[in-house]
Amino acid sequence: MKILIADRGGYCYGVQRALEIATDTAEASRGPIHTLGPIIHNPGVVGKLADAGVSPIQGAGEVDGGTVILRTHGVSPDVIAELESRGATVVDATCPYVKVAQEKASLLCEQGYLPVILGEHEHPEVVALAAHAGERAIIVENVKELDEASAAGAIRGKVGVVVQTTQSSDSLAALSERLAPRTRELLIYNTMCSATRKCQDEALGLAGRADAVIVIGGRNSANTTRLAQLCRAVQPRTHHIEETGELKREWFKEADTVAITAGASTPPEQMREVENLLRQWYSN
Repeated sequence: MKILIADRGGYCYGVQRALEIATDTAEASRGPIHTLGPIIHNPGVVGKLADAGVSPIQGAGEVDGGTVILRTHGVSPDVIAELESRGATVVDATCPYVKVAQEKASLLCEQGYLPVILGEHEHPEVVALAAHAGERAIIVENVKELDEASAAGAIRGKVGVVVQTTQSSDSLAALSERLAPRTRELLIYNTMCSATRKCQDEALGLAGRADAVIVIGGRNSANTTRLAQLCRAVQPRTHHIEETGELKREWFKEADTVAITAGASTPPEQMREVENLLRQWYSN
């Protein structure tokens, strides 16, 4: 069996930075240390941080002093204000790419554009983006939702677009094509993360050369889920797993070449664990 491993799979810069901030904060701070929600969408990593004294909480209402680390996805300004009002020291680990998207969302609001956010409605990054974009902001996950908003008369005048950082280029292209003839003025901020885009492009190339694909990452990770969806469109024998123990030998029946990639919240060593198990199974 030939095994192809993605060079760009695993931790991105924003995730690595957030984990370093969390580790440094745990070493330097006294009192309770929390992250507002899981710092990244990877249960194993979150569990290890909890063992080191950095545990997730679900909302600012649970805070009574201590230190709170903002996760990579970012939060709304109101949440930060509430944390500080409760005596918390706020440490910001928001991904720099997400920060840029938030700044662009605020700018659209300030300049009188109708902000359209391309992203997943309930994803924490998108929720924070909407808070920065103001009350007029519209969230759409796809062209169908855009068409529905347009039919209801919600899309008109000056429209500005900001994008959840883990979206795909194809999704933005389809949205832009649909929006252009429906607006008087259209401003698009391509706030997709370049690392995510490069990871997706590499994964698609590998999927086209493989008989089966393994995508590793948390099931609640948006970028990992999207990575699996993109690979599955090229190679139907694509499997999304969280850990090596989920692998099944029947997935690789008559597979001469297997590709392995991982989402941005996945420790890179997990790809090697999958590789090692496959080599044990098919060493002869």
